[in-house]
Amino acid sequence: MTATKQQKMAANTDLKGQEITYQSSGVNLEAGEETVRRIRPLVRSTFTQGVIADIGAFGVFFAPDFGAYTDPVMVSSVDGVGTKLKVAFRTGRHDTVGQDLVNHCVNDIAVCGADPLFFLDYLSTGVLEPDVAVSIVEGFTIACRENGVALIGGETAEMPDIYDDGEYDLAGTIVGLVSREDILDGSKVDAGDELVGVSSTGLHTNGYSLARNVLFRHFDVDDRPDELGGMSIGEALLAVHRSYLPLIRETRSAAHGFVHVTGGGIPGNTARLLRDGLDIAVDYHAWTRPPIFELIQELGAVPESDMRRALNLGVGLIGIVPAGTGDQFVRKASDLGFSAFPIGEVVPKSD
Repeated sequence: MTATKQQKMAANTDLKGQEITYQSSGVNLEAGEETVRRIRPLVRSTFTQGVIADIGAFGVFFAPDFGAYTDPVMVSSVDGVGTKLKVAFRTGRHDTVGQDLVNHCVNDIAVCGADPLFFLDYLSTGVLEPDVAVSIVEGFTIACRENGVALIGGETAEMPDIYDDGEYDLAGTIVGLVSREDILDGSKVDAGDELVGVSSTGLHTNGYSLARNVLFRHFDVDDRPDELGGMSIGEALLAVHRSYLPLIRETRSAAHGFVHVTGGGIPGNTARLLRDGLDIAVDYHAWTRPPIFELIQELGAVPESDMRRALNLGVGLIGIVPAGTGDQFVRKASDLGFSAFPIGEVVPKSD
């Protein structure tokens, strides 16, 4: 029976005078203050020479060295971690996704020829758990220090009723600089250029809706299928999205372009650098795919076309280099601790 207007008014009257606080509404200010106190030394550990203010101000301040660039251009990118977070929730491990986000953003501007300068993060959750938040930020700071990037600001938002218990979302923004003459935008790419793949550490941060749909029908996060050589499903799926910044910096003066292989796979991301009249010829048998990809395809009977569009298949970066210089790129990658291999070439687009 539907309550009458009078019954509803009476019920509301009974609630009058009941104390309602911000905390009883779902926001714990003390947890927020504790989180800030604990992350402050972590954030400070990333500060570079350009940082000119501590955390806590309404805005953040950074003074770049423009003298190192000719006609400097600012380059920025914003991204998230996607449904890889669902794996973090299931495993209870939160120290890797922050690294994923920083490295993904760094790669996005590095392939444009830019040097990353500073990073800002956004963490939103239903109930703020300081231990989880600190673990996430620790991941940010690990990757920021490795890339020489300052974590100069961020926002932590507690929003009850938006997220399920134990869940959160992440976003990040990276800002860097490049000399205008050194921008890598695909304008140098031409037919005959070689494509050199550089190995990924796994899925990186793309294709997790497909991967989870397949793998969690058969396994839990702690299961260790023989195909993964002793690694658990959770460990394989949480492998950190690697940064290619050291390799890009050492080879960008001779390269015609770089491709960060994210959502869209090799064809979708390489297309960003190809002008009209150009295409790519890729030999997908030129490298051995990591076992996690074979497991996904086999268990899910995933069509090859979907595998190529949704996943990096073990290639996280592609160097597009002039004809005859691919071997040199491979050697430089090896010197820096990366595994690289020829995978194809740029070709004229067929009618």
